[in-house]
Amino acid sequence: MQDHWLVRPSTIRLLWWVFAIILALTVLADLFVDHHSYFGLDGTFGFGAWFGFISCVGLVVFSKALSVLLKRPDTYYDE
Repeated sequence: MQDHWLVRPSTIRLLWWVFAIILALTVLADLFVDHHSYFGLDGTFGFGAWFGFISCVGLVVFSKALSVLLKRPDTYYDE
């Protein structure tokens, strides 16, 4: 039986390349947009891309730290 086309390594590699090219073209398109910045920093090149990436990393770090505080022992429901 043949694997589904979305789980084949060649398809996954192709999708990574396609999404990376789309991301690069989107960031490059930022060169042709006239920005009306409100805070100064939001008018920089690729602001949406790098701000989104930093925000995502911050959320992951925050959730990992929060899980340390809220974690229950494995035997919590056995007691």
